[in-house]
Amino acid sequence: MKILFISLGCDKNLVDSEVMLGLLASRGYEMTDDEEQADVIVVNTCCFIHDAKEESIETILDMAEHKKHGKAKALIVTGCLAQRYRQEIFDEIPEVDEVLGTTAYDRILDAVDAAMDGEHEVMLSDVDALPLPDTKRQVTTGGHFAYLKIAEGCDKHCTYCIIPKIRGNFRSVPMEHLIREAEELALQGVKELILVAQETTMYGKDLYGEKSLPLLLRRLCRVDGIRWIRILYCYPEEITDELIQVMKEEPKVCHYLDLPIQHANDTILARMGRKTSKQELIDIIGKLRSEIPDICLRTTLITGFPGETEEQHEELMGFVDEMEFDRLGVFTYSPEEDTPAAGMPDQVDEETKLDRQEDLMGLQQMVAFDTARDMIGEEVLVMIEGKVADEDAYVGRTYRDAPNVDGLIFIHTDEELLSGDFAKVRVTGAAEYDLIGELL
Repeated sequence: MKILFISLGCDKNLVDSEVMLGLLASRGYEMTDDEEQADVIVVNTCCFIHDAKEESIETILDMAEHKKHGKAKALIVTGCLAQRYRQEIFDEIPEVDEVLGTTAYDRILDAVDAAMDGEHEVMLSDVDALPLPDTKRQVTTGGHFAYLKIAEGCDKHCTYCIIPKIRGNFRSVPMEHLIREAEELALQGVKELILVAQETTMYGKDLYGEKSLPLLLRRLCRVDGIRWIRILYCYPEEITDELIQVMKEEPKVCHYLDLPIQHANDTILARMGRKTSKQELIDIIGKLRSEIPDICLRTTLITGFPGETEEQHEELMGFVDEMEFDRLGVFTYSPEEDTPAAGMPDQVDEETKLDRQEDLMGLQQMVAFDTARDMIGEEVLVMIEGKVADEDAYVGRTYRDAPNVDGLIFIHTDEELLSGDFAKVRVTGAAEYDLIGELL
């Protein structure tokens, strides 16, 4: 049988998809990217914000049409939307055969069998379960980098976020399991590990009684074949001196941190349920840059949160201008049902949200241009991502660039390079968010 697998949403969801693909491959199923050839279609969904929810629903409806009029005999829906709206999916889209919740992805083989037998079932596990199937993941990122999900769920309960309700409480993946997984990924040719979770900085607190990300990093650095280790989703208030020290001492750990701060006005931060103040954010950022001068800091912001005034927006603009983040993304606030923020007074209209998003991204663009120009003349290590079609040029990433969210560097050379190779490059130019370089 041929299976079409569609993975939507974040990189954490992608890891679940890769585990399911590994389980399906172990049964001998053949994967296809052609919906016309698929016997079974699986859609791993997201519903973190409104746009993600709409994309998931539209994809399911599109695949339901292929089941009605094409070869497909079964349609299976998994992931966050499946967990949150399981009964509505069955009621509104009768073409769906099986629904798997967020902690039931290890039952994908049972779901395929049941669907092919004509059964219709919701497969759920305890939302606080932590499935750890012993299977070889099918890496879908090209083979030279992979995400390593070190924990599931979240205990922060920010007022705008639905994740704790659909992903459960924070629970760490045991360290030994992560080391084995990293070793297996290295054997498959992975050279960069990107650590992800809803919050990576709290890793190990539930299992070992203390935050253990520094110890995990040191152990991962001993894995042969791994060249870079990158850390995403670090809550700023949980960054410890020990973590900073490991980043300074371990050459495999990229001098790169993703700090989702969301805002800089104290009133808005409190309404969001965040655990930091503006001054604490300034102090943490200052400490990181003092201890690790070449660190690259990425952050994300939410604009148009309920009650946000023009003055508070201007304060956030000033903060972004002062902090000069190397990388920054801005989301407009999305009211999610069953979250406290959705019921707050003084909801901001969509036009204002978009205007404020444009203000922030315009400001950040100027910062990014200046940062890129400052790189001209520097020599950097680059991971090659691939060749530019019909040109003697390659595209790659520096330690300052996470895949799919940050910039790229274009290298003109007639030498033959392979994806996953590392090359020394001199930066010769800058074009908006990307760099241009020459091979050394």
